[in-house]
Amino acid sequence: VQLQASGGGLVQAGGSLRLSCAASMSIFRHRSMAWYRRAPGQERELVATITAGGTTDYADSVKGRFTITRDNAVNTVYLQLNSLKPEDTAVYYCQAWPYDALYGWGQGTQVTVSS
Repeated sequence: VQLQASGGGLVQAGGSLRLSCAASMSIFRHRSMAWYRRAPGQERELVATITAGGTTDYADSVKGRFTITRDNAVNTVYLQLNSLKPEDTAVYYCQAWPYDALYGWGQGTQVTVSS
């Protein structure tokens, strides 16, 4: 499996999406996980993190709108995206936090928010 992100799509501003990322046990178990995103022409940025115990943190730009959760039983991390804005348009990736180069980024999932 490694890292398989899914759930992206095209949505109008103000809409919602739920992203999922299935991860291999080797990268997921007992580790902090994160969602990152890369908008066109921009550097990849950290969006949200969650520790193995469930403590979360968010970039200021998404605080109050996005929620990261994890299901340790199925090695999956989720990102609920609410009140989406056009500036949230990006390819979203999940990975360990901090980033683990051994696993790469995977294909990510595209989120496009229209105004």
